[in-house]
This record gives sequence, C-alpha cells and structure tokens, in this order.
Amino acid sequence: MATYSLSLLPIQPSCRKPNDYPLSLPLIIKSNNLLSSLIGNKLSIRPSNWRPQVSKHRPAAVATVLFSLPTAKPERVSPEKAPKWSARSIKSFAMGELEARKLKYPNTGTEALLMGILVEGTSLAAKFLRANGITLFKVREETVKLLGKSDMYFFSPEHPPLTEPAQRALDWAIDEKLKSGESGEITTSHLLLGIWSEKESAGHRIMASFGFDDEKAKELAKSMNEDIILSFK
Repeated sequence: MATYSLSLLPIQPSCRKPNDYPLSLPLIIKSNNLLSSLIGNKLSIRPSNWRPQVSKHRPAAVATVLFSLPTAKPERVSPEKAPKWSARSIKSFAMGELEARKLKYPNTGTEALLMGILVEGTSLAAKFLRANGITLFKVREETVKLLGKSDMYFFSPEHPPLTEPAQRALDWAIDEKLKSGESGEITTSHLLLGIWSEKESAGHRIMASFGFDDEKAKELAKSMNEDIILSFK
C-alpha cells in the first residue's frame, strides 16, 4: 500500500506569531479517501498515473460434462459402433449422483439412479413412474427407510462411485440396446428397466414396494420407441 506525505500550512491565530508553528505538518495517508478535519471535505489522494486494476482474465467456470456413462464391459463393441446415451439419460445419471450426495451416501446405487430419473422428470420413464404413483418424495423416503441415514459428518465424494448393481444396470441397458439391433440412443427407459433387472438391488425393491412389477416392465418396454422419439425433441 502506497503512502504519501502531505504538507499543510496550519491556520495561524492572530495572537501567535507565525514562527511559533512548524512550517508544515506531515500527514501519513493510509487510504485513498480521507475525511479532512481541516476543511470538512473528503480528500481523494491518488497518484497521477493511477489506473483501476481490471483483470484481463476471468476465472473459467469448472463444470463436468458427461457425454457417456461408465461401463464395466467396454470390449463388447467398438467405440465407433457403441450406442450413445440420450441427453435425458445422462442428465438422470448426473442427478442420481447428486441425490446420493444429498443423502451423504458413499456410492451411487440403483436407488440413486431411480431418483435421478425422477429428478430429471421429462422422460417417458419418469412420466411412467409418476403415472404409477412412484414419485421422487416417496422414493427418497423409502430409500432412507431401507438404507438408513448416513453419518451427518460424512461428506460424499463429488462423484460417488457406482455400486456393483448400479453398474450392472447401466451395462444391461447397453446390452439390451445392442440386442435390439435398432438405431437410436439408449434412453431412460432402458436405464429404468436395467434397474428393475437387478432383483436384489435397493432400486428394484423400492419400485416393487410401490406396485411396479414385470407386467409394468413389459408395458414400459413397448413404449421405448416413443421414448426414442421424445429424446430427439
């Protein structure tokens, strides 16, 4: 911080001689703005070449953008021929990770993926769940009942790793898409049926507790083409 020396001639009363006062009073100014007790005005002391310091570079926002979802079986097909995940599926996965972090869980499980689908909310799978009475609030409440609350002092990692059932659910969705031989993307319907395929997983048990069964799974499977069309809108 720069300091400046300002010399001021004091006001001299008529009853004293000028030599009774020093010729100047040194003042150390430690701020750009000084309220002068002598003149009652605000003084602004700046060097003649002073310029405001403006950063030429703005800090870049850090964000993770997913273009695909993790797989345990990358060798199943070449990357060029591998089916792509729809934008809604990728967003559902990201929302699932966020739900796991909100609940302070160390991993992203099938229950978190289920919540992620409902948080995203616009896919055919999410609408199908809500039409059958399965809502985000109910799933979150049932998750806490089933898995319990995490330690309040525990903080989840930024990207809680997938549990084995959750990873198998993702791989099931990819395999089903490959088996169908159809073009297009892997949708949230594939993801939801992948969760349902994991019979012992928390996501499957939560869906079953709200009346989801194999018949409803077949009904959803028949609607996949609609979901593919929706994913392009």
